[in-house]
Amino acid sequence: MTTYESWRELSASSGLFFFVALFAGILAYALWPSNREKFRRAAETPLRED
Repeated sequence: MTTYESWRELSASSGLFFFVALFAGILAYALWPSNREKFRRAAETPLRED
């Protein structure tokens, strides 16, 4: 029989894994070399005169 404590432990562990994996994916996307030019142009957007 499952108890509240076992469900809480399972959800805490899976939630931690999910957010660590999400953070790693976002970090990899942000630091991927092919995205460098796109982010550089986005950073310069406020400085452009239209």
